Amino acid sequence: MFEQETLDNLVQRLSGGRFHANMNFYDSQFEAYISHLRQILPSATLDTIYMVGIASVFAIIFGMIIGCSLYFTSPTGIYPLPIYNKIVGFIINIGRSIPFVVLIMLVFPLARHIVGTSIGSRAAIVPLTIAAIPFMSRVVESTLNELGHGIIEAAISAGATTKQLIYRVIIPEAAPGLVAGFTLLIINLITFSAMAGMVGGGGLGDVAISYGMNRNRRDILVYAVIILVVLVQIVQAVGTSISRKLDKR
Repeated sequence: MFEQETLDNLVQRLSGGRFHANMNFYDSQFEAYISHLRQILPSATLDTIYMVGIASVFAIIFGMIIGCSLYFTSPTGIYPLPIYNKIVGFIINIGRSIPFVVLIMLVFPLARHIVGTSIGSRAAIVPLTIAAIPFMSRVVESTLNELGHGIIEAAISAGATTKQLIYRVIIPEAAPGLVAGFTLLIINLITFSAMAGMVGGGGLGDVAISYGMNRNRRDILVYAVIILVVLVQIVQAVGTSISRKLDKR
């Protein structure tokens, strides 16, 4: 009887020890997993925000300039220049017709001469900007065309200069539509930044492909997609709110 009780106690102690050892093992594995996620996902999110933010600034600046020039130089514009308008419009159409994946492969070698590298988020800014400028130019042009020429003619009759016409009449009147266009631009750039990850562009797209697809880590793929969706929703909500506040109608 004594031997049987001793044997049972020994079995319980051994099984309990293995159980606690297994629990400690799984706890350490889970902590390592969480630590790994904390290393790659926040960094990739910041890379995505960085490249989209820089590309958006350049695209908005150049898109505003080109879009306004197309609006002013159209056959019905204030300073009609048909030849200039057709040439610039043709170049813009070519830029918009090139698929972004093809554009990345064409432009990445050029990125080395511009930013000093052909991989990572810095290099991805170059194709993102080049792809976004034609899109933004057409958005600005179409938004300004919706204003009509009555407001412009009234401002010119009142003696407004070109600078006053742009900054005091056109931009304030077109502000809601322009903000909506900026919002759409940023959302498209977030999508494009994910595609840039296919060729080492960095950011969440790179994480989704390098870890999620190539290493068959579907969990990381899902997390990257969720973060991209959250970013798009935040941009859309902020853009819609600002556009409504600027709309005086």
